[in-house]
Amino acid sequence: MLSILHKIVAQKRIEIAEGKKLHSIEALKDYPLFYRPTLSLANKLKEKNSTGIIAEFKRHSPSKKWINQYADPVKVVKEYEEAGVAGSSVLTDKEFFKGSLEDLANVRKAVHIPLLRKDFIIDPYQIYEAKAHGADVILLIAAILTPCEVNSLTDVAHQLGLEILLELHGEAELGHVNNDIEMVGINNRNLHTFEVDIEQSIKMASMLDVKYLKIAESGIASPNIINYFRASGFNGFLIGENFMKSEHPGLACKNFISSI
Repeated sequence: MLSILHKIVAQKRIEIAEGKKLHSIEALKDYPLFYRPTLSLANKLKEKNSTGIIAEFKRHSPSKKWINQYADPVKVVKEYEEAGVAGSSVLTDKEFFKGSLEDLANVRKAVHIPLLRKDFIIDPYQIYEAKAHGADVILLIAAILTPCEVNSLTDVAHQLGLEILLELHGEAELGHVNNDIEMVGINNRNLHTFEVDIEQSIKMASMLDVKYLKIAESGIASPNIINYFRASGFNGFLIGENFMKSEHPGLACKNFISSI
């Protein structure tokens, strides 16, 4: 997975350079969605009756290949919204996950829940792209960023009114967490072995200040796991493949939430 991450980051650098030639930051500021008021995922997660579910739209992944090739992002995320999710995550990486910024923009026009741009963000330019295409939150992945880069990208996001979900994979990355981040995601999947270790995630969460909203990511396959995480101080639960592998992801999400 780490080698895949290196390949993804190398491809991102190419895409960013091409993007800057096609659409300058000033041009992105002219996009209709750029000045829309953003929605707070953090506030949604804090609501008393929040499900805490952040349901993901994902067609493909490097490890699983096609998960749901022909799924319509607008239809799926509208159904997620109707099911009662706190927010949704939209994969925008084209090369490895077969997503797009157009998916994000189209979903934004159709729903009224907070949206996370899930991508491999390494440059402020991508944050302007996220804002221009309707995101409310961006994902920062500690495994591909230095703590200094996390700080500077957080500053840019906040200047644009976007929230941060910082994803950690191991205790060595706890130093990436800064005082301005709203949400910290702990990925239960080991990047080296691909095994899911819930107890390791709970241990890491206990090392974080209580001011951070804690989001569990990966390998969440049953409502019982949600209840276990919630009892351990988690506020949110990012779930993608468990819904997307279904023929009807929205219905899978609805049935899952009704069982919590």
